[in-house]
Amino acid sequence: MAVAEVRYGIVGVGMMGREHLHNLAHLAAEVEREQAVRVRVTGLADPHQESLRLGLQLAAELGLPAPQTFSGHRELLDSGLCDAIIVSSPNMTHYEILMDIIRHREPHHILVEKPLCTTVQDCKKVIEAAKQRPEILVQVGLEYRYMPPVAKLIDIVKSGTLGQVRMVAIREHRFPFLVKVNNWNRFNCNSGGTLVEKCCHFFDLMRLFAAANPVRVMASGAIDVNHKNEVYDGKVPDIIDNAYVIVEFDNGSRGMLDLCMFAEGSRNEQEISVVGDIGKGETFVPESIVRFGKRTEGRDGVVTIMAEDERIKYQGLHHGSSYLEHLNFLSAIRAQGASGPSVNLSDGLLSVAIGVAGQLSIEQGRFVTMEEVLGL
Repeated sequence: MAVAEVRYGIVGVGMMGREHLHNLAHLAAEVEREQAVRVRVTGLADPHQESLRLGLQLAAELGLPAPQTFSGHRELLDSGLCDAIIVSSPNMTHYEILMDIIRHREPHHILVEKPLCTTVQDCKKVIEAAKQRPEILVQVGLEYRYMPPVAKLIDIVKSGTLGQVRMVAIREHRFPFLVKVNNWNRFNCNSGGTLVEKCCHFFDLMRLFAAANPVRVMASGAIDVNHKNEVYDGKVPDIIDNAYVIVEFDNGSRGMLDLCMFAEGSRNEQEISVVGDIGKGETFVPESIVRFGKRTEGRDGVVTIMAEDERIKYQGLHHGSSYLEHLNFLSAIRAQGASGPSVNLSDGLLSVAIGVAGQLSIEQGRFVTMEEVLGL
């Protein structure tokens, strides 16, 4: 019998924590009506009192019963109020929080924001700990997979329309990193570095499109425009704001990331191109346009469609992908072990590992093998 009620706790109630609160409120209204399951947000945990205040204020605005608040995640776990925990705290806190959840006497399912952890070593430790708790579902928040135009392009690639994928090119031209609590995201030691913090999404997509695992990485990047005049506790930010990253895969295909974080004058924030031996597909976000065609049909044979997903009830910060992420997470919880998470811990590890390899490549000016980074 499927679970009839799921009680959620949110650890980290900053910008992304409140985004999850928005999505859960919309999810609760929809699934109670359509699937006869009750979704409740019963607890919020954050050491930053202003974030807790804003979380409670948002819950009230959304018409949710007031969740109980805690200054730390351990108190939330011990409260017995939650069946599932959303980890949306700063990156450098993920490892400790995840280990505490996994090792807690009571099982709690987990949806952890990307990146899984800031280092490969910590990711691997989390994976090993989770193996000891098979009753716990752990899903990683690589939600770009669910953006309707990206999901449509994934379907096109998997259908074989493009043939064997040989090249994947992803461009993200966007605004600088937003201001976060205590400016934690301005430093590599906290975020894991830009290629881990931001770009793990795109390395995850490259693996999906290529249907292969990475072999080696070469990157070039720098801090050229953003944050150069900022100083926090006497320290200048060290996060790069632009990079090119080449990823070689074990089936011979290649991926390339073109990242620029001072490109606000862009029509689209993400542009993705996938080229196979018989065709090409591309998509644009947020325009939500998908184009694909075959070599034999040329330019006149290119098909253009608008990608939509009627299941989305809240667009939010990521074009509805976070809502679909929650829909998948809830389905996996209700299945009670019959199906695994849609994005698993191995996916999270490899997305971080490619980013770590890219950061190391920039620092040392060389190709970096995945065997080196993964310690194989």
